Amino acid sequence: MNASAASPAVRNTSRNALLAIAGLGWMFDALDVGLLSFIMAALKHDWNLSAAALGWIGGINSIGMALGALMFGMLADCIGRKKVFILTLLTFSVASGLSAAATSLAMLLFLRFFIGLGLGGELPVASTLVSESVKAHERGKIVVLLESFWALGWILAALIAYFVIPDYGWRIALILGALPALYAVYLRFRLPDSPRYLSQSATKKNSFMENLAQLFSRPYRRATIMLWVLWFCVVFSYYGMFLWLPSVVGLKGFGLIKSFEYVLIMTLAQLPGYFTAAWLIDRLGRKFVLITYLSGTALSAFFFGNADTVAQLLISGMFLSFFNLGAWGALYVYTPEQYPDAIRATGAGAAASIGRVGGILGPLMVGYLVAAHISIEMIFVIFCATIAVGVVGVAVLGKETQRTELKGEG
Repeated sequence: MNASAASPAVRNTSRNALLAIAGLGWMFDALDVGLLSFIMAALKHDWNLSAAALGWIGGINSIGMALGALMFGMLADCIGRKKVFILTLLTFSVASGLSAAATSLAMLLFLRFFIGLGLGGELPVASTLVSESVKAHERGKIVVLLESFWALGWILAALIAYFVIPDYGWRIALILGALPALYAVYLRFRLPDSPRYLSQSATKKNSFMENLAQLFSRPYRRATIMLWVLWFCVVFSYYGMFLWLPSVVGLKGFGLIKSFEYVLIMTLAQLPGYFTAAWLIDRLGRKFVLITYLSGTALSAFFFGNADTVAQLLISGMFLSFFNLGAWGALYVYTPEQYPDAIRATGAGAAASIGRVGGILGPLMVGYLVAAHISIEMIFVIFCATIAVGVVGVAVLGKETQRTELKGEG
């Protein structure tokens, strides 16, 4: 049974429609993560929170994402990509709406865990679904374009932060984060499942633990180690830098409104980062884009940490957004291509889960180092070094997967 015969719905759903349907879910994910960075800056004023407490808000979110990526990734190999995609959207959107009523840090942390659970599961499942639904010669471009919806979500979050939070408060912003629950109902009827998953749905499924063990079997061990190192380095640096971005701008002496304005300008640079990566990835390869854009991220982080004028701050911040988010697009292309159909979502979810451990440690590290009066310059040097480790991991252990067909059974 071939993939096209398995799913008439996929045949009748254009590539662009699938991209838009999955991309909107991706955008809602980014909206929540983006809002969190601005809400952290607002909560520092409203609840008089310490830097360490703010670090825990970002950290608990990533703990949920780590568990969600692994749990929902394995579940998607057992019950299908579509069902899990919808379940993850409902999980994080309902929890986001409830968090608007939080009256204490403990209550907010509890709900942020469940928001992270849904967010962490949605991203690897959505990228797997789209990867399995497009042809090899255009897979790279389409998956990077899927990732570009992340920039739209961040831009929307920055707009809400700039126009809504100062006048109406952070609770209204969180209520807006509950909107994906309505979108999940729409997806129930419009989103087709992966044709590759459906084509092998009649075969016997392995258990969760059997799928996990396969990741370290001889054919996939090297790829798994490479991805785990890469994901940890990328997520550690991304969440450490970007969740703290409005707060770091504030620590450099700018007021709350100005920090929101500057971060909005920096965020706009994410879109050309994605689009250039989408253009290059099927022409020059996955490894080239990852190494180039991660190297650009490291250099931009160094200059951002050392920026002491508005011009330096904005220019280095824009390059940071440009290169870092372009690298993210390549990461989501490269990861599902390492594994066969039967363990693809498990492999992507496990790599993302290891990455989320970095997402826990990054924001916490910044919080504790700021509390210990370590300079912003030194903190960003740490991020530069971490990204450099990821570059070396790809260069030494990574194999080029440009234009390769996805593998069947493992």
